[in-house]
Amino acid sequence: MQTATATTPREMAPTAPTPSDAALAFRDTSSVGLAMFPLGIAFGILVVHSGLDWWWATAFTAVVYAGSLEFLLIGLVVAVAPLAQIAVTAFLVNIRHVFYALSFPLHRVRGAAGKAYSTFGLTDEAYALSTARPAETLTGGRILWLQVFLQVYWVAGGTAGALFGALVPARLVGLDYALTALFVVLFLDAYRAQRDIPTPALALGSALIAMVVFPGQLLLTAMTLFTAALLVRYALGIRRSARA
Repeated sequence: MQTATATTPREMAPTAPTPSDAALAFRDTSSVGLAMFPLGIAFGILVVHSGLDWWWATAFTAVVYAGSLEFLLIGLVVAVAPLAQIAVTAFLVNIRHVFYALSFPLHRVRGAAGKAYSTFGLTDEAYALSTARPAETLTGGRILWLQVFLQVYWVAGGTAGALFGALVPARLVGLDYALTALFVVLFLDAYRAQRDIPTPALALGSALIAMVVFPGQLLLTAMTLFTAALLVRYALGIRRSARA
C-alpha cells in the first residue's frame, strides 16, 4: 500500500539557479575591463601612429599578450631590432610571472589545453583577480573564463584603437591614465576581498622611501624594498605561529 508523504514548503520551492562560471567571471572582470579596454585603445593608437599597419595591434594583443612588453615591442619592431634583443627584453620584463606561478591556482584548471592557455593568459590582472578571492570559490572554468574575458577586453580595445587611430590626435589627453586607473581598481578589489592594511601600507612606505633616496630608480628601488618588507613580514608571521 502506497503511503503519501508530506511535502514541506521548502521542498516545493524551485531551486535557485546557480550562476555559471562564465557569468561569475564576467562579473569578476567587469570593473577591470572598464580600464583595460581604453588602455587597449591607447595601445592601438600608438601602433598606427608609429607607422605600423592596424593589424599589428591585433597580432600583438592576441599573440604576444604581455601588457607593458607590447608597448616596448612597438619600438623594437619599428627599429627592426634583432631577435636576441627582443628575447632578452621579453625575459627581463616578464620575469615577474615566475613568482606569480608560485601562488596562482593553476592546479584547479583541468586538461592540458586549459592549463596551457591559463599559463599563457597569466597577466598582472588575471593574477590579482584570482588570488584576491577565496580559493574554494574558484573553479577551473571560472579561472579560464576570467582570463578569456580579460584578453577579449585587451584585444578589442587594441583593435578598435588601431582602426580609428588615424582619426584621433597622436597625443590624446587623459587616455594614458587608463593604466594607473586599472591598478587602482585592482587594488580596491583586493582590499575589499582581504581587508589587509599592512600590505598597502608597506607598499606606500617603500614608494616614499624610494622617491626620497633614489628618485631616478624609483620603481626598481620601491619594488626591492617592498619585496624585502613582505619577506620580513612573512618570516615574523611564521615565528609568531610557531610560538603560539
